[in-house]
Amino acid sequence: MKQLKLLTLELERRFARVGRQEEKGDEAIVIAKFFTPDSNWTWYATEYDPESRECFGLVDGFEVELGYFSLDEMAAARGPLGLPVERDQWWKETSLREVRRMIEERRAA
Repeated sequence: MKQLKLLTLELERRFARVGRQEEKGDEAIVIAKFFTPDSNWTWYATEYDPESRECFGLVDGFEVELGYFSLDEMAAARGPLGLPVERDQWWKETSLREVRRMIEERRAA
């Protein structure tokens, strides 16, 4: 089975059009979602720097926190069953506020 590209040219262009969002706070748009299918880590990207190949956004792992994450490191990472990080192909852009709400609801369940 062929591995899905973590970032398409279309997504790179979308990140470039949206640009930096640090001043938007929880109204920032989450453009892409990445996840490990065999663990509970998820990355929600609001920004992307093509030179460093790093994203900025919300990381839902041991804790929920904003930070930078490397596409190259994600491409090399494997979950406990050896599965690679994937991009959610059906992700619909939404606000960081809505993503935080979804995470809180899931963690409370």
